[in-house]
Amino acid sequence: MFGGIDEVDWASLEHAYGPAGDVPELLRGLASPDPAVREAALDCMYATVHHQGEVFDSTLACIPFLLELAGDPAVQDRGGVIELLTSIGGIDLDGDDALELVEGEEFESAANYAMAASAVTAGADVFLAQVGAEDRGVRLAVPLALATLHAEPALVLALLRERLKVEQDPEVRLACVEAGGRIALRHDGLNPEVVEWLTGLTRVPHDADPSVYDPDAYAASPPYEHGACDRGAGDRGAYGNGARETGGVRGTGGASGYDPGLRLSAIAQLARCAPHRLPDDVVPGVTGLLRELRGGSPEAPVPQAHQHAPAPSAATVLGQNGQSGNGQGGPGGPNGPGDQGGQGGGGQLRALGARPGATTTERAAPWTGALLRTLHSGLGDRVDDRVALLADQLCSPDQGQRIDAVRMSSGLLRTCRGEYGELVALLGEQLPEDRGGPRLADAAIAVLGELFALAEPAADALAEYVAANPDRWVQEWVGGPLMLGGAVTALARTGDARAVPVLMRMLELPEAPQDLGYVLDHLGGAAAPLAPVLRGRLGAVALDDRLYDLAGPLLYGLTALRASEAMPEVLRVLRGVPEYRREWVVDLVLRALTAFGPAAGEAVPDLRELLRPARHRRGGARSRSAPEAGALSPAFQAKAAAALWAVEGAGSADVVLPVLLGALTAADTGGRRSAATALGTMGPAAAVAEPALTELLAAVDPWTRVDAAVALWRVTGRPQRAWPVLRAAWHTLPFTRVPTAERLAAGGGIPAVAAVEGAEALLRSELAGVRRHNAIDGGYGSHDIVRDEKLLALCRRALIRERRSL
Repeated sequence: MFGGIDEVDWASLEHAYGPAGDVPELLRGLASPDPAVREAALDCMYATVHHQGEVFDSTLACIPFLLELAGDPAVQDRGGVIELLTSIGGIDLDGDDALELVEGEEFESAANYAMAASAVTAGADVFLAQVGAEDRGVRLAVPLALATLHAEPALVLALLRERLKVEQDPEVRLACVEAGGRIALRHDGLNPEVVEWLTGLTRVPHDADPSVYDPDAYAASPPYEHGACDRGAGDRGAYGNGARETGGVRGTGGASGYDPGLRLSAIAQLARCAPHRLPDDVVPGVTGLLRELRGGSPEAPVPQAHQHAPAPSAATVLGQNGQSGNGQGGPGGPNGPGDQGGQGGGGQLRALGARPGATTTERAAPWTGALLRTLHSGLGDRVDDRVALLADQLCSPDQGQRIDAVRMSSGLLRTCRGEYGELVALLGEQLPEDRGGPRLADAAIAVLGELFALAEPAADALAEYVAANPDRWVQEWVGGPLMLGGAVTALARTGDARAVPVLMRMLELPEAPQDLGYVLDHLGGAAAPLAPVLRGRLGAVALDDRLYDLAGPLLYGLTALRASEAMPEVLRVLRGVPEYRREWVVDLVLRALTAFGPAAGEAVPDLRELLRPARHRRGGARSRSAPEAGALSPAFQAKAAAALWAVEGAGSADVVLPVLLGALTAADTGGRRSAATALGTMGPAAAVAEPALTELLAAVDPWTRVDAAVALWRVTGRPQRAWPVLRAAWHTLPFTRVPTAERLAAGGGIPAVAAVEGAEALLRSELAGVRRHNAIDGGYGSHDIVRDEKLLALCRRALIRERRSL
């Protein structure tokens, strides 16, 4: 083994941390008889030669030796080596000309990926002989390796189908099915064959035993006596009342059918490679399979709002009498094309199902989480189906399934619009300690905290949790500021007044939680009793280098409450702000003064002084209210001018307009955007800025174009020049839709929508869309949901105004 390894000039090669001279030792470590050495070597291979999925020249040099290891039966833990090879060689380039589209280091990286794929594919025959290896880890890794890397996918598919007939290990069987789905995704020509095979795997032939979907196949067992999961408990519908015989699931074992885990896996892979083949009633079948997998666990009925019509007692997951979801009969017999069914019998089902005496905190089949995530991904925009499936998952006696369901609920709520009241209520049901413990509660609270007003159906559960857990009202990170506890934040964001007494208690702490002020604007008038306390604390804050940290939450809160009675305390901060973080503090003060508006008239001299050039200041001395004007950024000057306009109005135009026009032509993008926004608030009073705003419609930065267009529309009262910019951004930069919708919803004597060509169609299309406008694959923000809900509300408001005008 390792012939020629010492002939490679490893020191001249590179990995993630420099010269690759240590790689031969790692490769030899993979063949060590010591399991600890093997594990450490594999970890180091991922950390160096395949760091974060990268392929280096040293990675390429490793491939022949890794293939040798993968094919040697004397090497232990070869499954990990095979997985490493699958990752190294499994990167897909986008077409034959992909290398022509990149240059420099990017070209070298893409070339390495291409060479790695070619090298591993050339040696992929080594995996063929491993399909039936004694080593379970090898049998688990080989199916995906073959599906990803072998040059003859038809041969691989045939091999996987044959292996499935004799394989006894449940998870290896699942790996074969997953590999089939991978082949269908990678090779369009084989997709129909794979789809028919998967469809066959989902079927359970009719026999004399009761179907798992027959209500009478379940005996009575106590459901959860808790909240939404109790509703419908007396209904003997599609889901039944629990297993009549606790010794095992009837009608699914032996040669007469496939085990529930395999059928669930087949449905998940169908969702990946042929979602159009999933029938409308797929959810009852899936929930039935989940209940089979729970085995002897108590069954929790699904809320009535999410119960589908009873599934047919002929016991098919995808249709009846061999009919697939699209109405076409599948080839072969009821077991699918040429397959003979599962081989495991009752023993296999017992391995997949809940063990006798298992508690609700144990996971009967932990791999179901991955299958369900795949299924949810395939269901995509079928929101009602996904909600129904999640409702069943959230009522599972398996705590692990409920935690998975909470996280999957978050993915659905963040990406799709829908009617979520029942689902949100079920998320609230996860909070009590006796339901699943702190881990489940924390997961549910994190989801509810992102919903804002949409979390209202869970408000009672949140309030009960907050009342029962005062030790979790705040959280403190090591080296970080004090923050509100997640449940308190979520409750306040719903607008529930029960959060106010808790926030009042938070203001008794030596330091207020850093994010306290951010939640007050969601409470509206209910938070008014907090204003005097915020005011008192702000007045007592020392004007030293900690001013920003201590005064920040208080200023945010007073701003949210529009508490202009706190003007003396706010001006004290403005006039006494120290050098350290001066501009940060003054920015918070400007926000407060802008929110107070004319009620902050006492601050006009300070704001005018703030905007006065240094050479014109009294006695040439610098004012204590802010830094030198020459040192202020254009964005800061624009904010100060906007505050003065909000407070003094037309009387400040002589000071405000020169500052904003100057910022509008500055090189600083933030300054131009702030100036455009401020000019828009001035409306027709800023008519002198029309030429400069028009010029910004052609700015390079798209957000600058949008801000200028909105401002120009507000200043001139005419949409003609602004609308093309906003309409283009609506399609190419979805995050700009909220300010555009605000403008359309502003209305007036002649509603804005009626005066703008194509606006109505744009708004109606947005309201008809299922996906949230800011849903991005692979990332999200904590305020994405509330911003999308705001967009929908603005669209509805604009259309209502239009209808009233006709």
